[in-house]
Amino acid sequence: MISFELTPQQKQVRDLVHWFAESEMRPISLQADAEHRVPDEWLVKVNRMGISLSTPGSQAHTHESKNGGSKTETLEQREQKKQSNRLSVIAAEEVGWGDPAIALTLPGPGLGGPPILASGTAEQKQRFLSIFTPDEPRWGAYGLTEPGAGSDVAGIRTTARKVDGGYLLNGQKIFITNGQRASWVVVFATIHPEMGRAGHRAFVVEKGTPGFSSPRIAQKMGMRASETAELFFEDCFVPDENLLGGEEAYQARQNGLSGFRVAMATFDTTRPVVAAMAVGIARAAYEYTLDFVRREYPKNGKSYTLACAQLANMRQEIDAARLLTWEAAWMGDLSMPNAKEAAVCKAVAGKMALEICAGCLNLMGPIGLDGHLVEKLYRDVKVYDIFEGTSQIQHLIVARRLYEQVGLRI
Repeated sequence: MISFELTPQQKQVRDLVHWFAESEMRPISLQADAEHRVPDEWLVKVNRMGISLSTPGSQAHTHESKNGGSKTETLEQREQKKQSNRLSVIAAEEVGWGDPAIALTLPGPGLGGPPILASGTAEQKQRFLSIFTPDEPRWGAYGLTEPGAGSDVAGIRTTARKVDGGYLLNGQKIFITNGQRASWVVVFATIHPEMGRAGHRAFVVEKGTPGFSSPRIAQKMGMRASETAELFFEDCFVPDENLLGGEEAYQARQNGLSGFRVAMATFDTTRPVVAAMAVGIARAAYEYTLDFVRREYPKNGKSYTLACAQLANMRQEIDAARLLTWEAAWMGDLSMPNAKEAAVCKAVAGKMALEICAGCLNLMGPIGLDGHLVEKLYRDVKVYDIFEGTSQIQHLIVARRLYEQVGLRI
């Protein structure tokens, strides 16, 4: 039987991150949104504190069996052995509650961390992850989305042509979080478009590499404090040692390694984190509006009763999305295949958060648009129904898994 009670360690992480979100993130939230940036001195401060939005790696996919680790270990032993996915979603909900845009700006490897941990060589892990220290804020990034290939990962057109000693990359990436400031970006490219998924490769491209540029930061409706960059590669030479996993791994197809599989394994890890942040956004809007209704609505009026009923429904939806997210994270910790569950929680949480933020604005009326937190959250939350794969893509993933269970394919 699964227990829904947080362990002492999990409670400690939740309380610590909530304290940080309330005391450090919320006070600069509206200012950072208005200025479209997080103050540099704040980033230096939190980096020295050791705060980052770290997504868990997926080492378990390469070091444990697909059935969830050693056959001699009990379920309880495996649960206690690895908690990184669960700790990440617990923390992600709290920083989403604090400010989702600032959360994505926290120094660290970001979404680039999981593919390096999951598929990088020991030398690559050391070289690219050891740069993140308290001395200076640094960022990593994840370059997958293109103008013609967002949710359709198989459709990427950035090319990687083999040359002596490495590869020449040519192409464009868009909507890359922290892409301009990042010390390195995990970039997905194809050695030949006609090869489809089998031709995908993942590279680590370092800042300052000739032929690699980021000329523009996107202007967005929401998540304004988060840097969203456009990346260009023009005969950008990437040495063989920056091919994630190394050439031999691709040639041998060890563990089915390909750039496409690396991307998909990353999504199975990060989608629950994104879902948890959406839960945090919805919870923030709900709590803010609950306080507003208590203060501003006449207690004996019909409008107050209706508002309370709506708020009760919101709370139910938030709790349901959280439990789906916890399930996907729990399965990831046990190295159980969780692509379906990761897609379910991402689709449910993104849609739920969008609807709740809209409902909260309705309850607040026109006053909610006048410098209140809920208006900002409403603008921020829309992207949670889009990035890491749109809701339509999540539904397709779930449908495929359900069809596979009965021996069919779509």
